[in-house]
Amino acid sequence: MSREFKEILKEFLSENNLTQSAFAKQISVKQSQVSEWLKGKAKPGYDTLKCMVCAFGVSADYFLGITDEY
Repeated sequence: MSREFKEILKEFLSENNLTQSAFAKQISVKQSQVSEWLKGKAKPGYDTLKCMVCAFGVSADYFLGITDEY
């Protein structure tokens, strides 16, 4: 059931026609950080996850892989 964060993020960017840079700008992180997440080398922390939820109006459960629904 649980998917990896890198898969969830890749899908989210694709479905919303977002570049890594545009996504990064929305949540106030560097594009290189988003790249690390997509490679599976790192995952966002609590504060960054909170920014993602607020910036895109998506449930934390979606980004955490608990649900497939935004």
